[in-house]
Amino acid sequence: MLTWQAIVSLATFISVIFLLITEWIHFVVAAFLGALLLIITNVITMPEAIGYIGKSHGTLGLFFGVMVMVRAFEPTKVFEYLATQMVILAKGRGDRLLLGIVAITTPICAVLPNATTVMLLAPLIPPMAQEIGVDFVPLLILMVFVANSSGLLTIVGDPATYIVGDAINMSFVDYLMKLSLGGAIAVGVIVAILPFLFRKIWNKKLENLERLPHPKINHPRTLIIGAIITAFVLTFFVIGETLPVPVSPATVALLGAALALMLAHHSKMDTVPHILRDVDWSTLIFFMCIFVLIGSLEKTGVIASMSGVLAIVLGKNIALGSISLIFFVGLISSVVPNIPLVVAMVPLLKQYVVNVGLASPEVLATDFAGQFPSVVLPLFYAMMYGATLGGNGTLVGASSNIVAAGVAEQHGKRISFKVFLRYGIPVMILQLIAATIYVTLRFLIV
Repeated sequence: MLTWQAIVSLATFISVIFLLITEWIHFVVAAFLGALLLIITNVITMPEAIGYIGKSHGTLGLFFGVMVMVRAFEPTKVFEYLATQMVILAKGRGDRLLLGIVAITTPICAVLPNATTVMLLAPLIPPMAQEIGVDFVPLLILMVFVANSSGLLTIVGDPATYIVGDAINMSFVDYLMKLSLGGAIAVGVIVAILPFLFRKIWNKKLENLERLPHPKINHPRTLIIGAIITAFVLTFFVIGETLPVPVSPATVALLGAALALMLAHHSKMDTVPHILRDVDWSTLIFFMCIFVLIGSLEKTGVIASMSGVLAIVLGKNIALGSISLIFFVGLISSVVPNIPLVVAMVPLLKQYVVNVGLASPEVLATDFAGQFPSVVLPLFYAMMYGATLGGNGTLVGASSNIVAAGVAEQHGKRISFKVFLRYGIPVMILQLIAATIYVTLRFLIV
């Protein structure tokens, strides 16, 4: 039975989601008030709230660092220049532009976290859309779909896949052999429905490319140094944690931000106060509040109760469990960010397979380095697919979605919950069905 703290925590979370859907108040205010209500009612204490934010310091540090870098290089006009070149390469055709966004985003998200990729590429979208004469919001939403889906191509492409893969001691190569094809299928689903989901843009044709503005690069020498800094950051995103002294992506991003600020200041390209003022603080604050809300659900046992019910219903039926998990986790992940959801559910799923006698208790040890029984692995694979693809369902389903919403707001438009839902629900449902078919054929039919 749920305690009063659990009821308050769940009611607060549902209320925040409701306010996000109805847009009665700004999404940051809704999340902020929800987090404060939990503290005022003593469901969690202020130190606990700060602790939940602190546990996610890696995510916040990564986002802040990349935001500063992107803003620091804005005066060079590099984003406008690259956007124009993409439109020219697409020959002014909307269908080629949409396919180009897929082609650029997919390989980058295979090796970089999807939210980071969206931060780096999203500034290209508004000027590109302006030049071709279409609304940039659908293009940003498409980039988010592709970023979230292509995160399944490798074990490091999405934090959720890494967390689950690490929990079952899965290697990079093993992931490529077993699960990458599912990620490719998810991206293929998006490509297949592009002409229907983005029909207006797909059919758009720019007749006279000569009329396109041709922005010039400002501060070219400074930009060359900036490119070196960016290359350094991207390289250490990939190899930093494999070094003898591991360097986290957040540390790399913050170092890149510091170097970018120093470059902007000494080149007199911009001032440090101006750059910091334009950082998307609303997105960072929203994430902090969401971490507090999810932390309260964990503390009060709400997530544990949901997983406990799942264990009772499924019993030892791995096939039913795997298929159910794809949709169960997918639907929850559409309203609960997938990182805290996966962190909460991995130990619960481990406990479940032990309780029903499918794995020995030694797998529960934090230092367990052996192999899980192959019979239970489809459950963890299903969680990977459900958590990642479910994030495409709603605006709050994945961190990259919120990042895109912040970029849109900085360019004068809002991605409303309803607009995202109109695109997200069909994509999520089709991708979850495709993932179910893949898991069934690949792992459940012997």
